[in-house]
Amino acid sequence: MKNVKKSNLLNTRLGFFSLLAILFWAKNIFSYFTVFNLGIESPFQYFILLINPIATTLFLLAISLYVRRTKPFYVTIMIIYSLISILLFANALYYREFTDFITVNTILGAGKVTGGLGSSTLNLLEPIDVLYLIDIFAIVYSLARKKIKLDTNPIRARVAIAFTTASIMIFSGNLFLAETDRSGLLTRTFSRDYLVKYLGLNAFTAYDAVQTYNTNQVRAEASPNDMNEVSEYVKEHHAAPNEDYFGLAKGKNVIYIHLESTQQFLIDYKLKDENGVEHEVMPFVNSLFHSDSTFSFDNFFHQVKAGKTSDAETLMETSLFGLNQGAFFAQLGGKNTFEAAPHILSQEAGYSSAVFHGNSKTFWNRNETYTHFGYENFFDASYYDVNESNSFQYGLHDKPFFEQSVQYLEHMQQPFYSKFIAVSNHYPYAEFTNEDAGFPMANTSDSTINGYFATANYLDKAVEEFFTYLKKVGLYENSVFVLYGDHYGISNGRNNTLAELVGKTSDTWTDFDNAQMQRVPYMIHVPGQTKGGINHTYGGQVDALPTLLHLLGIDTSNYIQLGQDLFSDEKEELVAFRDGSFMSPKYTYYGGVLYDNETQAVAQDLTEEETRHVEQMHERVSRQLDTSDQINNGDLLRFYTGSNIDPVNPEAFSYKDSLTRLQDLEKALGKDSTSLYSKNNNQSTVDQYQTQSYQEYAAPSTGDSVDEATNDTPVTEAVTNE
Repeated sequence: MKNVKKSNLLNTRLGFFSLLAILFWAKNIFSYFTVFNLGIESPFQYFILLINPIATTLFLLAISLYVRRTKPFYVTIMIIYSLISILLFANALYYREFTDFITVNTILGAGKVTGGLGSSTLNLLEPIDVLYLIDIFAIVYSLARKKIKLDTNPIRARVAIAFTTASIMIFSGNLFLAETDRSGLLTRTFSRDYLVKYLGLNAFTAYDAVQTYNTNQVRAEASPNDMNEVSEYVKEHHAAPNEDYFGLAKGKNVIYIHLESTQQFLIDYKLKDENGVEHEVMPFVNSLFHSDSTFSFDNFFHQVKAGKTSDAETLMETSLFGLNQGAFFAQLGGKNTFEAAPHILSQEAGYSSAVFHGNSKTFWNRNETYTHFGYENFFDASYYDVNESNSFQYGLHDKPFFEQSVQYLEHMQQPFYSKFIAVSNHYPYAEFTNEDAGFPMANTSDSTINGYFATANYLDKAVEEFFTYLKKVGLYENSVFVLYGDHYGISNGRNNTLAELVGKTSDTWTDFDNAQMQRVPYMIHVPGQTKGGINHTYGGQVDALPTLLHLLGIDTSNYIQLGQDLFSDEKEELVAFRDGSFMSPKYTYYGGVLYDNETQAVAQDLTEEETRHVEQMHERVSRQLDTSDQINNGDLLRFYTGSNIDPVNPEAFSYKDSLTRLQDLEKALGKDSTSLYSKNNNQSTVDQYQTQSYQEYAAPSTGDSVDEATNDTPVTEAVTNE
């Protein structure tokens, strides 16, 4: 009797519809747990993962319910089912090869897809993959052999509408749950993994299609004439280099150190423990900040928005802003043309380049964006030994990250341009707050603030260990170091609680104070020179690239850069925030209110001259931001030839087997190889890296300055694991 009921159910349209919906849901879940690495971190995320295929599956299959004729109904539903199954199968293969999902641009660029998978498709296939497609053949066979009979009774329109409506309601509920766990999911779009994890593969593909369409529309309407206005502005805005500093670091390696979520107030900050004893949060970074060999800027501001860390990278390396909405890396990073630092230095001075980051390469769409920036190498999490004991949700912790990075750094040809993205000092700042962490917690009502100082201290120790290694192996003296904070660590909503720790009161805290907290560290450390010191010039991340290039002796007058050299006598001390707010030595405009920096109060009773000056600042800020949007949204740099460098060819870069390629290059160059490994008589320097365990780390810091820590004596005894 049960068999009869099952058979009868499959012989109805709704029964057949239900069969396909269940099968596709099962195939999605199978992919989630066997192929895709989505980083599930809680039971709540498991629940979202289990329900996220339901809405889009019902919505797509429900299209067939509106078809009243018998054979067209079955043909329609099978075509839909086959297409979404093939898409899922293709993503499974693609993910195995690239640890990423197929975008609409990838689908449209058939050559790119076949180039990525073509010859290796058979190697990517696994026996279990038969589950993705075998059901299609089995169902078609059953229909052809009439094992499943065709139902001639059409679905009523109101039933079809009910299924469509239900799918929309389920998706709305799914999206609500997703936003609860990951706010700004659709506006920030920092990771394709996150979109698939929370909304499903079909929803990700649809979202990517909309984003691609919008982007392509703007790009399609852009023309070379649009570049003329941009070029005119850049020419007017350009600040000539200061002759005293131009070329000061010429020919040196460049080592960027990304100080995650580090704000300027941490510099020289000492946290009092429960006994009133003061603990210096970042003693080593402080020693760099005050060194005569360091150009330190104490009025340097982050200028990011939704793209956060990735926006900082955009600003620092292209001298362009991110987007007003969404993440630039995710939306345009893999499509646009750039004049970015690694490509400029490669063309102008023969630099090699690499990024080091102990997180997934797809986070913020870095794997695609970096190829468009011209990075030759990208060492992501796949190159590191990442496990539960040395990592958290944002990747490998800083101490093992720097330690494991040197095995790749030592094989890079010099001079090189490199970037090390540290992550441990990342919200929620809870990783190093136990009794073995070696640094006290703050005592406020906000646990996020309480842990912030301990994770910042851990970052400081990791950077110190890295510097110690570089000095021992001989890279330190021939390098210029750029240390920068990417964005705020404590958000405005928490600043009232933070106020007591920074000498303020929560009762009197205003948006003026919020604006001042947007300062982040910016230091350029050039070993061997003594012209450094603390510079009070107002600047922002958009100014970093022209400043660095001039220090390296590279003229920027022909490049499309919206920032200005911070050393230039022509520097306009006006810092634009992405929302139109701004900072200057005299005024702070933030939250729609103008403040006088001297009085810290709302600026009132301005003279005509002062009013005109403020209006001019508004106009200059708007023009800078609008120019950036013109360039980015229209991809205008594809039309620009004034810099006389060859355009980046993203297809020339592959981030697979980077170490092997570096080693092959060393062998090919022979005695002409300039890598540290070659200079060390083809001997590795990895064993010279010294790090600490948590227990050793808990010991009080000596606070040695950067100048005092130049000897070859290891700071600590080496251990294999943290």
